[in-house]
Amino acid sequence: MGFFVLSLLLLGILVLTEIRAGSHSLKYFYTAASQPGLAEPRFTAVVYVDDQQVLSFDSDSPSQRIETRTPWIEQEMSNYWELKTREATLRYRMCLQKVPVYYNHSEGGVHTYQRQAGCEVFSNGSFSRGFAQYGFDGRDYLTLDTGTLRWVAADAGALNNKRKWEADQRIAENWKIYLEGECVHSLQRYLENGKERLLRADPPSARVTRHTSSDGEVTLKCRAQDFYPAEISLVWLREGEEQLQDTEFIETRPAGDGTFQKWAAVEMLSGSEHKYTCRVQHEGLPEPLFLKWESQFSSIGLSAGVITILLLLAAVIIGVVVWRKNTSDSKRGSYTATASNDSAQGSDVSFTART
Repeated sequence: MGFFVLSLLLLGILVLTEIRAGSHSLKYFYTAASQPGLAEPRFTAVVYVDDQQVLSFDSDSPSQRIETRTPWIEQEMSNYWELKTREATLRYRMCLQKVPVYYNHSEGGVHTYQRQAGCEVFSNGSFSRGFAQYGFDGRDYLTLDTGTLRWVAADAGALNNKRKWEADQRIAENWKIYLEGECVHSLQRYLENGKERLLRADPPSARVTRHTSSDGEVTLKCRAQDFYPAEISLVWLREGEEQLQDTEFIETRPAGDGTFQKWAAVEMLSGSEHKYTCRVQHEGLPEPLFLKWESQFSSIGLSAGVITILLLLAAVIIGVVVWRKNTSDSKRGSYTATASNDSAQGSDVSFTART
């Protein structure tokens, strides 16, 4: 089972294929699927630039037209896309009738015929590689070896098709010309038109969580989200040493808002959590992040200690203020009494002097 098992999910679900850091890709996914009780197979086409879906077509849709999936691609829309889609629809429906014969399948069954093709360029825009792969019923079928221009058959059922295509060398040569020429030029143009979205670098937000299983095993998970592009590195370190073999990864997944998410988990003995550090590296980060798990109880204890100190300090301050106030009031009372006596004596003196 190969790539085409996953590509069956293309009807409404994004299929991610990792590309090398700093490179960009243009990918086309075509699928023709026979439908029980219906004369015409269903045909779908999806176009991706890097990890962003930009165009799609579904023969079952009411509009029967190519739909744009991002604003900047609208300036690329022309009769070219409509013509290519119609041609592909007819060609793949015919292939869906012919290929089952190579496998001795009876007519009227449910089958799928698929193609993935595209190109990658380096960060400077120069050609990196091209690819063209076909699949049948969810399995690899034929793959073009772009170096030798030979077709690689995945099984005996694909040999007939391989012989036919290799009998006409122009088929492989035309693929090479397209992948290294038109495909690259299109990708370069798309990257320029959509650079605000495609060439951005959103840094990840990351954290470490702790999980305990029913049998007492401890797992630390390093989670990263909200990042773009999709390329990211999550590595667990134990006292500075990478733990790649002991780490469980999930593939980078779309978050549904144009960003991505990923996590990496490592198991350990309880009490050794402090020995582990998660290193996060991404294009949007000026330098790697190093994250450790922090116990919530420790945080609560620390917060409680800080609060206690602040309360004690506040009590001392209030005590000093009250003491100073009482002292000030006491002195003020003595000064008032003395002043009153002095005033009374002065009056008597004055009265005596007047008499």
